[in-house]
Amino acid sequence: MEITRAHLVEATAGREKGKLFYVLDTDGEYLLLADGKSRRVEAPKRKKHKHVRFIADTGDRVAAKIRESEKVTNSELRKAIAAHTGGTDNSDQEG
Repeated sequence: MEITRAHLVEATAGREKGKLFYVLDTDGEYLLLADGKSRRVEAPKRKKHKHVRFIADTGDRVAAKIRESEKVTNSELRKAIAAHTGGTDNSDQEG
């Protein structure tokens, strides 16, 4: 499956292996990834397509905002990822 903007992916290589990220943009063979915690919207991780695995094409509000090039906050990313994994987001203190 072709990975595009707003897809939820899992890193399969590197220091971030096993972490979930949203694809903020694509840049040739690279994806720009952010999770709102270790990789924030202001400084997304640049990772090759082959080093991530497609998880979901979510229909949530965050994915819609990414597709429409609207501003997405780090808090929104953390909450959306936590909702997908069934976890809770206890990191709102950061902003």
